[in-house]
Amino acid sequence: MIKILRENFNSAYSSEKYDALQKSIEKEAGHPCLFRIAETPVFVPRNFADKLVRGCEDAFDAIMQADFIEKTNGALTHNVPNETPHTHFMQIDFGVCADDNGELIPQMIEIQGFPSLYCYQTILADAYRQHYEIPAEFVTAPNGISTTDCIKELRQIIVGKHNPKNVILLEVEPEKQGTNVDFYATAKFLGIKVLCLTKLKKSGRDLYYLDENGNKVPVYRIYNRVIFDELDKKTELSFEYRFSDDVDVEWAGHPNWFFRISKYTLPLIKSPYVPQSYFLNELSRFPDDLENYVLKPLFSFAGMGVKINLNRSDIETINDPENYILQRKVSYAGVIQTPDIPAKCEIRMMVTWKDGDARPKIVNNIGRLSKGEMIGVRYNKDKEWVGGSICFFEP
Repeated sequence: MIKILRENFNSAYSSEKYDALQKSIEKEAGHPCLFRIAETPVFVPRNFADKLVRGCEDAFDAIMQADFIEKTNGALTHNVPNETPHTHFMQIDFGVCADDNGELIPQMIEIQGFPSLYCYQTILADAYRQHYEIPAEFVTAPNGISTTDCIKELRQIIVGKHNPKNVILLEVEPEKQGTNVDFYATAKFLGIKVLCLTKLKKSGRDLYYLDENGNKVPVYRIYNRVIFDELDKKTELSFEYRFSDDVDVEWAGHPNWFFRISKYTLPLIKSPYVPQSYFLNELSRFPDDLENYVLKPLFSFAGMGVKINLNRSDIETINDPENYILQRKVSYAGVIQTPDIPAKCEIRMMVTWKDGDARPKIVNNIGRLSKGEMIGVRYNKDKEWVGGSICFFEP
């Protein structure tokens, strides 16, 4: 996106450097990365970064409204006790698009009140800097927060006042998760335990796990990474603790915020960087140009169930319209020059909200490159210069 930096990077690129990049990431994380790492970072100019920040601030304004809790109670398909006053984490995804004049503009595609690959992304940023000449003044958060400061922020939110051994990263079968490189990086950076939900024990209102010697270790705080639509499919597994149980535990990322800040939130955000979004059940009539809209189920993950080529029958046959939104389609621009064809780009702004802070803050980002119809692994098989990346922002 910054022409001179793109040209310099592409001319200096080699497959040997890419191989070395991947090896250094695995060494630093202590675990192989199971998803594709893009060959290149993304260089974002200041004027585009300013638009991304404005879009995020518009989202912050929406979730900080006094009636936000009331408006999003309908999102709670699972209601977990002891909800925190606000989310601790937020991910805001923007497609890099072009307006009618050809000017690049971010368009918000997704928002989630849930953690993401915070620790892994710090490793990725450092690896790109190690193997390529990234301008030292370029940053991974537009407000100038460094990757070191990001980890400090995470430690305060996730571990807090506790001994790290009493804090767990909770997931279902973490060893099978495609993004588990971040789990192990988090354990390494913060000293906390990565624990499968099947291993979490309950005694009355107390939670604990057994260490390698069989000793009980109390759990005082949970960094939740469990996705509920994945959990609901794991009917073959048994759990001693269930999320509906009222127990004495603190949350770093309370599960209720996964539902409140989600596609359910998009129609509530007023911003030039959010495409028109409607709850399907609240539309008295459908738009005449349905081909320009995308149908999204409210409670799905990783793009599952999204319909991008719509006709009236797709909508008229839906029995539960309250569980869908209709969002105006955006056209991703091919903005990353690669050795064959330009790649499209989606930018995830990674946000934290520490207790006591007046507002959330952007602390890092994820860049995702694609040459397929949509962003995602299944649309980019057998392609190169695609996959997970990071943006370096012009200061």
